[in-house]
Amino acid sequence: MKKTLGHRISSLRKEKSLTQEELSELLGVSAQAVSKWENDAACPDIMLLPKLAKILGVTTDLLLSGEKEQDTVFVPQAERKSMEKMMLRVRVISSDGHKVNINLPAALVKVIVENGISIGNFGIEADAAQKIDFEKIFNLIEQGVMGKLVEVESSDGDTVEVFVE
Repeated sequence: MKKTLGHRISSLRKEKSLTQEELSELLGVSAQAVSKWENDAACPDIMLLPKLAKILGVTTDLLLSGEKEQDTVFVPQAERKSMEKMMLRVRVISSDGHKVNINLPAALVKVIVENGISIGNFGIEADAAQKIDFEKIFNLIEQGVMGKLVEVESSDGDTVEVFVE
C-alpha cells in the first residue's frame, strides 16, 4: 500500500523528533492544521511545501510522491540528446550560506575547457570547483550518464555540484 502525503508528513516529522505543535510553530500554522494534514483531512498550502520539505529534510518531490529522484541515470544510446542540446548546471553552496547557480550549454563548457579557460572566469571561484575534472565529466556524458555527476566539498566547507541535463 502506497503511503499518503499525510503518512509521509507524520513519519518524517517523527524522524526529526518534532511534535505537531513544534512543526506548526516552525511553519506558522496551527497544530490542528498539521493534524489534519497527517490524517489526510486536508493538504498543506502549496506555498508551504518548500519550507515543510526543508524542515523535514527532504525534497518536495520526495514529500509529494514518496519517491526519491535519482541523482544519476544511464541513458541508452538511442535516447541520448546531442551535446548541443544539453545543459551543464554548476551549483556552488558556500560555507557562509551563499548559493551560486550557473547554467551553461554543455557544448560551450566543453569549448571553454578544451581552450584552457578557467572556470573561475564564469563566477565560480570556490576552491572545490578548481578540483573538478571537466574532461572526465564530458567522458561520462558521452557514455550516457546524466543527472548529478559531481559533488565536491572543500576543506573550508564550500560545496560544488555539477549536473547535466
